[in-house]
Amino acid sequence: MTPSATPAYRRLSVEERRSQLLDAALGLFAHRAPEDVSLDDVAEAAGVSRPLVYRYFPGGKQQLYEAALRSAAEELRQCFDEPREGPLLSRLSRALDRYLTFVDEHDTGFSALLQGGSVVETSRTTAIVDGVRRSAAEHIHQHLGVTDPGPRLRMTVRMWITAVEAASLIWLDEDKQPPVEELRDWLVEQFLAVLTVTAGRDPQTAALVTALSADG
Repeated sequence: MTPSATPAYRRLSVEERRSQLLDAALGLFAHRAPEDVSLDDVAEAAGVSRPLVYRYFPGGKQQLYEAALRSAAEELRQCFDEPREGPLLSRLSRALDRYLTFVDEHDTGFSALLQGGSVVETSRTTAIVDGVRRSAAEHIHQHLGVTDPGPRLRMTVRMWITAVEAASLIWLDEDKQPPVEELRDWLVEQFLAVLTVTAGRDPQTAALVTALSADG
Protein backbone atom coordinates (compact mmCIF):
# COMPACT_ATOMS: atom_id res chain seq x y z
CA MET A 1 0.00 0.00 0.00
CA THR A 2 1.49 3.31 -1.06
CA PRO A 3 1.54 5.85 1.79
CA SER A 4 -0.36 9.04 1.10
CA ALA A 5 1.76 11.97 0.04
CA THR A 6 1.71 14.42 2.92
CA PRO A 7 3.64 17.70 2.60
CA ALA A 8 6.54 17.71 5.00
CA TYR A 9 6.39 20.35 7.70
CA ARG A 10 9.22 22.86 7.45
CA ARG A 11 10.10 25.08 10.37
CA LEU A 12 10.62 28.65 9.24
CA SER A 13 13.89 30.36 10.01
CA VAL A 14 13.89 33.44 12.23
CA GLU A 15 14.13 35.75 9.22
CA GLU A 16 11.44 33.89 7.29
CA ARG A 17 9.05 34.02 10.23
CA ARG A 18 9.77 37.68 10.83
CA SER A 19 9.17 38.43 7.15
CA GLN A 20 5.89 36.49 7.28
CA LEU A 21 4.67 38.54 10.24
CA LEU A 22 5.72 41.82 8.63
CA ASP A 23 3.91 40.95 5.39
CA ALA A 24 0.76 40.13 7.32
CA ALA A 25 1.00 43.35 9.31
CA LEU A 26 1.54 45.50 6.21
CA GLY A 27 -1.55 44.05 4.59
CA LEU A 28 -3.65 44.93 7.64
CA PHE A 29 -2.17 48.38 8.26
CA ALA A 30 -2.78 49.30 4.63
CA HIS A 31 -6.54 48.90 4.98
CA ARG A 32 -7.18 49.97 8.56
CA ALA A 33 -5.92 52.64 10.92
CA PRO A 34 -3.14 51.16 13.12
CA GLU A 35 -5.26 51.63 16.25
CA ASP A 36 -7.90 49.36 14.68
CA VAL A 37 -5.46 46.48 14.15
CA SER A 38 -4.75 44.11 17.05
CA LEU A 39 -1.96 41.60 17.50
CA ASP A 40 -4.65 38.92 17.33
CA ASP A 41 -5.50 40.21 13.85
CA VAL A 42 -1.86 39.96 12.80
CA ALA A 43 -1.54 36.47 14.27
CA GLU A 44 -4.69 35.32 12.45
CA ALA A 45 -3.55 36.83 9.13
CA ALA A 46 -0.17 35.09 9.46
CA GLY A 47 -1.69 31.80 10.65
CA VAL A 48 0.25 31.80 13.92
CA SER A 49 -0.44 32.27 17.63
CA ARG A 50 -0.46 35.60 19.45
CA PRO A 51 2.44 34.52 21.75
CA LEU A 52 4.55 33.86 18.66
CA VAL A 53 3.96 37.43 17.45
CA TYR A 54 5.04 38.70 20.88
CA ARG A 55 8.15 36.51 20.77
CA TYR A 56 9.33 38.32 17.62
CA PHE A 57 7.98 41.74 18.61
CA PRO A 58 8.06 41.99 22.42
CA GLY A 59 7.32 45.71 22.15
CA GLY A 60 3.84 44.90 20.91
CA LYS A 61 1.92 46.48 18.09
CA GLN A 62 3.90 49.72 17.96
CA GLN A 63 7.17 47.84 17.46
CA LEU A 64 5.57 45.64 14.80
CA TYR A 65 4.11 48.68 13.04
CA GLU A 66 7.44 50.49 12.95
CA ALA A 67 9.24 47.37 11.72
CA ALA A 68 6.66 46.97 8.94
CA LEU A 69 7.17 50.57 7.88
CA ARG A 70 10.95 50.14 7.85
CA SER A 71 10.64 47.02 5.69
CA ALA A 72 8.61 48.85 3.04
CA ALA A 73 10.79 51.96 3.32
CA GLU A 74 14.03 50.06 2.72
CA GLU A 75 12.69 48.53 -0.48
CA LEU A 76 11.61 51.93 -1.74
CA ARG A 77 15.01 53.47 -0.96
CA GLN A 78 16.69 50.85 -3.11
CA CYS A 79 14.51 51.84 -6.07
CA PHE A 80 16.46 55.09 -6.45
CA ASP A 81 19.89 53.43 -6.32
CA GLU A 82 20.60 53.87 -10.04
CA PRO A 83 24.16 53.94 -11.52
CA ARG A 84 25.06 57.45 -12.62
CA GLU A 85 25.65 56.51 -16.24
CA GLY A 86 23.91 57.71 -19.41
CA PRO A 87 21.37 60.53 -19.87
CA LEU A 88 19.77 61.76 -16.64
CA LEU A 89 16.17 61.36 -17.79
CA SER A 90 16.88 57.77 -18.85
CA ARG A 91 18.26 57.08 -15.37
CA LEU A 92 15.19 58.67 -13.82
CA SER A 93 12.97 56.48 -16.00
CA ARG A 94 14.74 53.33 -14.79
CA ALA A 95 14.42 54.40 -11.16
CA LEU A 96 10.72 55.12 -11.65
CA ASP A 97 10.30 51.70 -13.31
CA ARG A 98 11.54 50.08 -10.10
CA TYR A 99 9.50 52.42 -7.91
CA LEU A 100 6.27 51.77 -9.81
CA THR A 101 6.98 48.04 -9.90
CA PHE A 102 7.14 48.15 -6.10
CA VAL A 103 3.86 50.09 -6.00
CA ASP A 104 2.26 47.55 -8.37
CA GLU A 105 3.48 44.44 -6.55
CA HIS A 106 3.26 45.73 -2.97
CA ASP A 107 0.32 48.09 -3.14
CA THR A 108 -0.78 47.36 0.42
CA GLY A 109 2.70 47.96 1.82
CA PHE A 110 3.07 51.13 -0.21
CA SER A 111 -0.23 52.48 1.05
CA ALA A 112 0.67 51.57 4.62
CA LEU A 113 3.98 53.38 4.35
CA LEU A 114 2.65 56.64 2.95
CA GLN A 115 -0.75 56.79 4.63
CA GLY A 116 0.14 55.23 7.95
CA GLY A 117 3.02 57.50 8.81
CA SER A 118 0.70 60.41 9.41
CA VAL A 119 -1.75 58.33 11.47
CA VAL A 120 0.55 57.18 14.25
CA GLU A 121 1.90 60.30 15.87
CA THR A 122 5.43 59.36 16.87
CA SER A 123 8.69 60.90 15.81
CA ARG A 124 10.01 57.47 14.78
CA THR A 125 7.26 56.65 12.29
CA THR A 126 7.38 60.14 10.82
CA ALA A 127 11.15 59.81 10.43
CA ILE A 128 10.77 56.43 8.67
CA VAL A 129 8.38 57.88 6.09
CA ASP A 130 10.35 61.06 5.57
CA GLY A 131 13.57 59.08 5.30
CA VAL A 132 12.39 57.62 1.99
CA ARG A 133 11.72 61.10 0.63
CA ARG A 134 15.09 62.43 1.79
CA SER A 135 16.88 59.45 0.28
CA ALA A 136 15.09 59.93 -3.06
CA ALA A 137 15.95 63.65 -3.06
CA GLU A 138 19.63 62.95 -2.31
CA HIS A 139 19.81 60.46 -5.19
CA ILE A 140 18.24 62.97 -7.57
CA HIS A 141 20.67 65.71 -6.50
CA GLN A 142 23.55 63.32 -7.12
CA HIS A 143 22.23 62.45 -10.57
CA LEU A 144 21.93 66.17 -11.30
CA GLY A 145 25.58 66.54 -10.30
CA VAL A 146 24.72 69.07 -7.59
CA THR A 147 26.57 68.90 -4.28
CA ASP A 148 25.07 72.04 -2.77
CA PRO A 149 21.50 72.49 -4.03
CA GLY A 150 19.96 75.86 -3.31
CA PRO A 151 16.58 76.27 -1.60
CA ARG A 152 14.58 76.60 -4.83
CA LEU A 153 16.10 73.46 -6.35
CA ARG A 154 15.65 71.51 -3.10
CA MET A 155 12.02 72.60 -2.92
CA THR A 156 11.42 71.69 -6.57
CA VAL A 157 12.82 68.18 -6.14
CA ARG A 158 10.83 67.57 -2.95
CA MET A 159 7.64 68.88 -4.60
CA TRP A 160 8.14 66.45 -7.47
CA ILE A 161 8.71 63.53 -5.09
CA THR A 162 5.46 64.43 -3.34
CA ALA A 163 3.72 64.49 -6.74
CA VAL A 164 5.10 61.01 -7.54
CA GLU A 165 3.75 59.67 -4.24
CA ALA A 166 0.33 61.23 -4.79
CA ALA A 167 0.16 60.01 -8.40
CA SER A 168 1.07 56.48 -7.28
CA LEU A 169 -1.69 56.37 -4.66
CA ILE A 170 -4.25 57.76 -7.11
CA TRP A 171 -3.06 55.23 -9.71
CA LEU A 172 -3.87 52.42 -7.28
CA ASP A 173 -7.31 53.91 -6.61
CA GLU A 174 -7.91 54.17 -10.37
CA ASP A 175 -7.33 50.43 -10.90
CA LYS A 176 -3.78 51.09 -12.11
CA GLN A 177 -4.76 53.30 -15.01
CA PRO A 178 -3.22 54.76 -17.12
CA PRO A 179 -0.79 51.94 -18.07
CA VAL A 180 2.33 52.01 -15.93
CA GLU A 181 4.64 52.90 -18.84
CA GLU A 182 2.52 55.95 -19.61
CA LEU A 183 2.50 56.98 -15.95
CA ARG A 184 6.29 56.66 -15.79
CA ASP A 185 6.84 58.81 -18.89
CA TRP A 186 4.33 61.37 -17.64
CA LEU A 187 6.17 61.69 -14.31
CA VAL A 188 9.52 62.12 -16.08
CA GLU A 189 7.99 64.87 -18.24
CA GLN A 190 6.62 66.53 -15.12
CA PHE A 191 10.08 66.50 -13.56
CA LEU A 192 11.53 68.37 -16.50
CA ALA A 193 8.52 70.72 -16.50
CA VAL A 194 8.88 71.74 -12.84
CA LEU A 195 12.63 72.23 -13.29
CA THR A 196 11.91 74.49 -16.27
CA VAL A 197 9.49 76.60 -14.23
CA THR A 198 12.02 76.95 -11.41
CA ALA A 199 14.75 77.81 -13.92
CA GLY A 200 12.95 81.10 -14.60
CA ARG A 201 13.65 82.12 -11.00
CA ASP A 202 16.86 80.30 -10.14
CA PRO A 203 20.20 80.45 -12.03
CA GLN A 204 21.35 77.13 -10.55
CA THR A 205 18.30 75.31 -11.90
CA ALA A 206 18.53 77.20 -15.22
CA ALA A 207 22.03 75.80 -15.72
CA LEU A 208 20.76 72.29 -15.02
CA VAL A 209 17.90 72.65 -17.51
CA THR A 210 20.38 73.82 -20.17
CA ALA A 211 22.60 70.81 -19.44
CA LEU A 212 19.63 68.44 -19.59
CA SER A 213 18.59 69.86 -22.96
CA ALA A 214 22.10 69.30 -24.31
CA ASP A 215 22.10 65.80 -22.83
CA GLY A 216 19.17 64.88 -25.07
